[in-house]
This record gives sequence, structure tokens and C-alpha cells, in this order.
Amino acid sequence: MKSTVAAEFVLLAALWGASFMFMRLGAAEFGAVAAAGGRVGLAALVLLPLLWREGQLARLRQHAGALFVSGMLSSALPFALYSYAVTSISTGLSAILNATAPLFGALVAWLWLHERLDRNRLLGLALGFAGVALLSWEKANFTAGGTGWAVVACLGATLCYGMAANHAKRFLAGVPPLVNATGSQLGATVGLALPTLWFWPEQTPSLQAWLAIVALAVFCSALAYILYFRLIARTGPAKAITVTFMIPLFAVFYGTTFLGEAVTGWMIVCGGVILLGIALATGLWRPLATARPR
Repeated sequence: MKSTVAAEFVLLAALWGASFMFMRLGAAEFGAVAAAGGRVGLAALVLLPLLWREGQLARLRQHAGALFVSGMLSSALPFALYSYAVTSISTGLSAILNATAPLFGALVAWLWLHERLDRNRLLGLALGFAGVALLSWEKANFTAGGTGWAVVACLGATLCYGMAANHAKRFLAGVPPLVNATGSQLGATVGLALPTLWFWPEQTPSLQAWLAIVALAVFCSALAYILYFRLIARTGPAKAITVTFMIPLFAVFYGTTFLGEAVTGWMIVCGGVILLGIALATGLWRPLATARPR
């Protein structure tokens, strides 16, 4: 069981790490909104027959409202934001910023679900967001042609992920992974339908761009979300979201190998600070003793 969970964890990180590369290739011709809409629409088409075969369409209707919100938070908004971001900044930098999702998850859990933050988690949040500030400082150029808004888009996407994880914990506990995956992609498709039609490119995208969207839909969305929601069901949302630890490693590898992107020492240092903060904020590392209740 543990080896299966570990294998799925690594596979999920590899798939989501590749998504940044495919988003860049797809968004370059489709545009951010149409790339996101095409991605979730195709993913829904892949997942719906699987859900029908498993006889779980009734569960989809039962949780339609919560699944729509889940789709908007976990797919529609972040996919569009990242598709926009990777046209201006490297996929490696985008993936490092993506790793802040557990920080936002812990923050949202504290503000919304009133989960207690001990000294370790507070220190983790402070370190993690300090790492983000250091990493983003030199990119905070909001003039024409600058990359500031791309960084803001990445952080907006990770905030959505943090909200989505807590929303799933609050409203979708016990829902089968396939229902969660299908419902989220279907909800995202509904939410992005009109914007996708509005922003659909006038010029027909190339075969490479289409293949990138198909790869995003089939592997980085349909398969990945089945794995993700299955991990949530087996290990809980707090542990499942720590998959973001490994995503930057795969994304940087793909970016340097296939896109010729450069990785700077500053990115590595700041990424290390962020990951240290995540380890503390999620409870994976607890160096500070906490008082025991008497």
C-alpha cells in the first residue's frame, strides 16, 4: 500500500511538472484562456465515459454544486492564470512559485476552518512567504513587457489551490476520486465555456500546440486529478498537497532539457527557503517543541 502511494505521488509530481512545459507550448498559440478551456474540456470528455462505466453519474449529480466550485478553484482559474504566466516567465520559476500552494492551504485552513497554527507552522508560513518575496522581488516589474503580473498570476493560482484543498476537505469528504476528478473538470469546463469561445484564436493553432493541449488534458488533468483525489482519500489533503515539493524538480528538468531555460542560483536558494517553510507549515518538520495540554 505504502509503495503504491509513493509511486502515485512521484507520478503525479512528474505529470504536473510537465504541465508547465505543455502550458507554455499551448498558450503561445491558443492564448491563456482558450488553452485552459481546451484543457479542461478535453479532460472532461476523457473522464465522463469512465465515470459512466463505473456507474457513478448519480454521485456527480448529488454533489454538482460543490464540484463546480471545486472545478473553478482547482482548475479553471489556476490553469488560466498559469497559462498566462508561463508566456512571460520561465516554467521553472512558475513551478517554484506553485510550490507555495501548501502555504496558502495552511493559511486558508486557519482563516476558514479555524485550524490551530502552532509555532512551527507560523514560522513555516513566515519563512515560506519570505522566500516568495525574495524570489519575486527582482521580477516585480509591472511596466509594459515586465514580469510582475506573471508572478502575481502564479500566486493567485496557488491561492486558488489552497482554497480548493480546504473546500474539498469541507464539502467533498468521502466523494470517490473519479467523481471528484470528473466533476472538477466538468465544472471548470462550464465556467470557462463562454470565455474560451470569446478568446478562441482567429488563426488555427499548429499541430504542436494541439498536441500540447491534448497532453495537458489527458495526462496532466484527467489522469493527474484521479491520482490527486485518490491521494487525498488515502492520505488526507494536507499530505496530498505536499506533492508540490517535487513538482519544481520535474518542471526545472523539463524546462532546461526541452525548452533550454536557465536555472539561477538565486532561484535554487529561494526555492529552498520556500520548501523549508512548507515543511514547517504542513507539519512535516517540527523543530520547535510545542506545549502539551495539561
